[in-house]
Amino acid sequence: MPQTLAHPPRTLLAALIVAGLAGCAIQPQRLTSEERQATVQADRSAMTQQQEPVQGPVTLDQAMARAIKYNLDHRLKLMEEAIAQRQLDLSRTDLLPRLTAAAGYTWRDNELASSSRSILSGLQSLEPSTSTDRERTTGDLTLSWNVLDFGVSYYNARQQADRVLVAEERRRKVMHLLMQQTRQAYWQAAGAQQLENKIEPVLQQARKALDDSRKVEVEKLRSPLDALNYQRQLLDIVRQLEAVRYELAQAKPRLASIMNLEPGQPFTVATAGSLPTPAVNLPVERMEEAALLRRPELVEAQYNERIGVLETRKALARLLPGVELSLGGHYDSNSYLAHSQWSDAGLRVSWNLFNVFNAGTIRGLAQAQLEVAQQQRLALSMAVLTQVHVANQEYLGRLRQYELTEQLNTVEQRILTQTRNAASANAQGKLEEIRAAASAMMSELRLYQNYGALQGAYGQLIATLGLDPLPESVPGHDLKTLGDAVRASEQNWTKTVNPGGGA
Repeated sequence: MPQTLAHPPRTLLAALIVAGLAGCAIQPQRLTSEERQATVQADRSAMTQQQEPVQGPVTLDQAMARAIKYNLDHRLKLMEEAIAQRQLDLSRTDLLPRLTAAAGYTWRDNELASSSRSILSGLQSLEPSTSTDRERTTGDLTLSWNVLDFGVSYYNARQQADRVLVAEERRRKVMHLLMQQTRQAYWQAAGAQQLENKIEPVLQQARKALDDSRKVEVEKLRSPLDALNYQRQLLDIVRQLEAVRYELAQAKPRLASIMNLEPGQPFTVATAGSLPTPAVNLPVERMEEAALLRRPELVEAQYNERIGVLETRKALARLLPGVELSLGGHYDSNSYLAHSQWSDAGLRVSWNLFNVFNAGTIRGLAQAQLEVAQQQRLALSMAVLTQVHVANQEYLGRLRQYELTEQLNTVEQRILTQTRNAASANAQGKLEEIRAAASAMMSELRLYQNYGALQGAYGQLIATLGLDPLPESVPGHDLKTLGDAVRASEQNWTKTVNPGGGA
């Protein structure tokens, strides 16, 4: 063979040496500030891109629709559900036979020659000879199917199908929690919006009275002790009002975060003239039944139990012998072969005998895993029943607190009206008016806070019962369609939790 044929291995060896040295030279590389800055800018753009702009005041239905469509936690669960579906698609391909294609090139620097030796005389019986070219190419296309692998893959595919449903239930759970948070944050933001324009005039009035009192103290028109006591009361009022303003400043950003609006983006919420009280007249026994039937965690536990049953069957299938069928076509450029192309078929049976010896252990492990899943479901059912009672008591307690707060707010507003009517020009009358205004302001704040907590408790009860914020099928995924679907689902909630229709 020509001497030039010796070059390929040298070239290959040199390439391997260079690649090995390059691999050894790899060192950790920190991200540069430019790369981090580019990532930050890309993330900020991706977080809120392709969102419908806010137009006009946001209603509760629209806030829920935005949370469903744009909230990043919910979108993450949607992606996890999509990944589970893709994994199911891949597991289905494992049920198909294996079709393997292979091609190769072989070269050696001398002849693949051999001789024979007589086992009687010990002498060489043939001259060294070869039946293989020093350079040749091969190709194979083989179709094989293992019955045991098919059985295991079948159970794997069924388990993955249940995992898709598990991912769907986890997304439902996130949506329930998201709707509860949206409901409470919305009404707290509505209260903040109602009060944000009322607090500044009262603060200005208190600060002006405080400045006047300090002038009176400097001019010694009142005794120092009386002036200081008066300033202390005014400062306490200012402190309370600043605390109220701090509470109000956090309400809208919380709602904006749930709706995935860009931080600092201005928006208004649609507020109603009255604050309707959500009614729940469903007996606790029916609440328990609804929760056990609908809760995503329990449905997920049932799917996990079914996955455990399939795991038991899969473990038993592995104990069986494997039967492999094969059919292939082959090519070899070796010039010494009488036939360079040929086909073959085969049947092969294999059995891992150690699996037979460990059959009891394998079966016991699978059964133990199934029993654990069953116990987890029972424990979760008891926890769900407890949550139903706790959520119902939370709702009833929040309802009583709101009703008392509403009565107290009515009294505080009437006191403010009477105080303003009776206020005189003297400093003491001005202090009483400021104190009454601050008290009425904080009373109104507590009213909206308690109403938001009541709505949150109502949303928690709805989530505890497993009632979905969306129907099973939605005709579209734009905000208007989602908002209409949320409204329709809420009407169904009302019929479920308040079957009599009474308040």
